[in-house]
Amino acid sequence: MTDQSATRRGSRGGRRSGDSGTREAILDAARAQFAQRGYHGATIRAIAAAAEVDPALVHHFYGTKEALFAAAMRLPVVPSEVLTAALARDAWDTGAAGAGAAGVGPGFGEHMVRTALGLWESAEMRETFIGLLRSAVTSEQAAVMLREFIADTILSAVARAAGLTEHGSSAEAEFRAAMVATQMLGLAFTRLVLALPPVAGASVDDLAVTVGPTIERYLTGEIQLPGRRSGERARGGERSRGGGRARGGGRG
Repeated sequence: MTDQSATRRGSRGGRRSGDSGTREAILDAARAQFAQRGYHGATIRAIAAAAEVDPALVHHFYGTKEALFAAAMRLPVVPSEVLTAALARDAWDTGAAGAGAAGVGPGFGEHMVRTALGLWESAEMRETFIGLLRSAVTSEQAAVMLREFIADTILSAVARAAGLTEHGSSAEAEFRAAMVATQMLGLAFTRLVLALPPVAGASVDDLAVTVGPTIERYLTGEIQLPGRRSGERARGGERSRGGGRARGGGRG
């Protein structure tokens, strides 16, 4: 779609794409819709209607719903794009056979922790990220919004990067990725919000080496899946009903 066609369609909604305040109007509407309806419930169409623009104009400026959320929350990056690039096998495994291959091996967890901490603690991201964490603790609306965003974008990116979506059930992939979230969000909260001295004072390398292996175990190691009998545990790499074998062999 050309700028001219987007402008013509946008003018039908009462606001021309050339207005200096159009982008901010879209972002204001997006913040309100995400807060009121959550990440799932907020739609591009509803955001466009609130901003009095055509939905095509929202896509024209921001592309995807995730990118719009990132812009509305003042995040300097689109999280899933950063994670996908950072966790591609060739980014952390010097012996990777092919660029972009998925899977978990020794070093995956450490690289994930280093990547996350580097992003969270960057000058562009730190205050915004801390604000989102604090809001999620004090506001149910903010908690729902952040929970749905993390589940839809970040955890799905982790599952793909780890190869969890290629083998086994989607329920197991979701549970393993959610266990990673408990570790990473706990790390973020204790380091950046609570500033618990031993955690806040540790170096990135210390935390990566300490937490990384636990991330790998959650992704590929033996875990107790919900609904299974006690002692009937799943191990990453076991043969699924479909006959596939999950790649990777995490520690522990």
